Amino acid sequence: MSEDDQAGVPEPGASHSTEAPSLAHLKSATIREPGLDDRGSVFFAAIEMTRMPMILTDPRQPDNPIVFANRAFQDLTGYTQAELIGRNCRFLQGPETSRETVRELREAVEERRAVATEILNYKRDGSPFWNGIFIGPVFDEAGAIVYFFASQLDVTRRRVSEQAFRQAQKMEAIGQLTAGLAHDFNNLLQVVSGNLELARNSVTSERAQRQLANAAGAAERGAKLTKQLLSFARKARLEPRSLNLNALVLAFAEVAESTLGSTVSVRLDLTPRLPAVTLDRTNLEMALLNVLINARDAMPAGGTVTISTGTVHLDGDGKARGLPPGDYVALRVRDEGEGMAPHVAERATEPFFSTKGPGKGTGLGLAMAHGFVQQSRGRLEIESRPKGGGIEGGTTITMLFPAGLGAAAEEEPAQQRAVLRRGDETVLVVEDSDDVRALAREYLESLGYQVLSAHNGEEALGILEREERIDLLFSDIVMPGSLNGLILADRAQAMRPDLPVLLTTGYNEDLVAEGPATPTMDVLGKPYRKSELADRIRAALDRGARPMPAPGEPHHG
Repeated sequence: MSEDDQAGVPEPGASHSTEAPSLAHLKSATIREPGLDDRGSVFFAAIEMTRMPMILTDPRQPDNPIVFANRAFQDLTGYTQAELIGRNCRFLQGPETSRETVRELREAVEERRAVATEILNYKRDGSPFWNGIFIGPVFDEAGAIVYFFASQLDVTRRRVSEQAFRQAQKMEAIGQLTAGLAHDFNNLLQVVSGNLELARNSVTSERAQRQLANAAGAAERGAKLTKQLLSFARKARLEPRSLNLNALVLAFAEVAESTLGSTVSVRLDLTPRLPAVTLDRTNLEMALLNVLINARDAMPAGGTVTISTGTVHLDGDGKARGLPPGDYVALRVRDEGEGMAPHVAERATEPFFSTKGPGKGTGLGLAMAHGFVQQSRGRLEIESRPKGGGIEGGTTITMLFPAGLGAAAEEEPAQQRAVLRRGDETVLVVEDSDDVRALAREYLESLGYQVLSAHNGEEALGILEREERIDLLFSDIVMPGSLNGLILADRAQAMRPDLPVLLTTGYNEDLVAEGPATPTMDVLGKPYRKSELADRIRAALDRGARPMPAPGEPHHG
């Protein structure tokens, strides 16, 4: 077997590449008549009729220009034969073309050898496309190089699909890690913030009170950070309700103006008679605020931020955007800033990715907004154009949410109770963290309750079997062992059907549902304050038992 024959045999264990040669594939060719004048042969007809783009370049001429391009290549690039002949292929390259790939192609040409690779090229209209390319030398009978042959293949769809798959895998892995860290961090914050609250009630020194207040403020900022992490990971516990998006934006406009500062003006462009959306108001406001802050930072010299609403109907294009067909409500924020390059926009929703300087952002703003929108069965889209060359830059962030039916009826937020709600019932506290369990006990005993405690589900079931009076089960959801809080609650209510249950967690993965629904259980998120615990314990006791879903069924919340 000759060297050329062997060239087509893939190495053992080699992965598929652009080339994917067969046994008969050659990496070089030898011809007797190097001229291109006689184009009446069947081979020229086949090359012109094939759908695979092909070109020939002449390395004997300065700069190795194109000397032949078939019709498929003209269709691929948008250039005519006259525009192609006499030019080096580099004119198809652009700002995002890999310099490493260009170097690989250049070295192969200089060394008169074949090469197969993929390169980002640009069509005549400026649109990019991924070009799978094979280049091989063509020699005359004397062994002198006469042409380079190049066959092309538009592999853009595959590249985009692979990139989306890799991005989804990466984001899922980051999300799992992030949510796990947030859960553990919330347990630590529960201990820190809870003991700070107890300490502030037991000291009288003004200086000590001020120091404790500063520490409590830092713990609260940490709690907000973990909430953003959980929103990114799409594991935050949402409390959706019917909202009028226009009314929310109007009410939020004053907050937006004060946040963005005097150099940024806010313009509203609201479409009337919008359908209602079913969303968590707090998380929506946080997502909108984060997007607005990014818009402000993109305009250091000031400018206008436009908040607009509208409706979008997705039919055949819904699948391409990762959404089912139907009607959606759009919330858009557009700035007049510097814009983002495509490679920056692709990473803009990754956690901790930021183009801002040190100390000017956590890189969680868009990540949190993206996670919240996805968890709300919507989609966040980024359209950005970098400023420069006389082109006005700017970025538009669009949040699409499923449209509801009818007008939205919004509820007024409940007033926070000034007086702690107390009781004298017996509460069984189940918590694997010793510090969190001790804090919960101290909170409840100071409110007048009798407290029994267990550090896991098995111990809790033993207490339920032997203790006559237990008025409420208060359990963490995520615990080691075979019994988590959900299974424990189910078994506890099987033993005592009238037993009320209140669950707590700093990580609500098991409670995330595909869509909003009436809650089937009470859940208190960590870190919680004494007043929040007092309200939720009293409410659960007053309401009585609520049926628990069977393990494995969706738990809405």
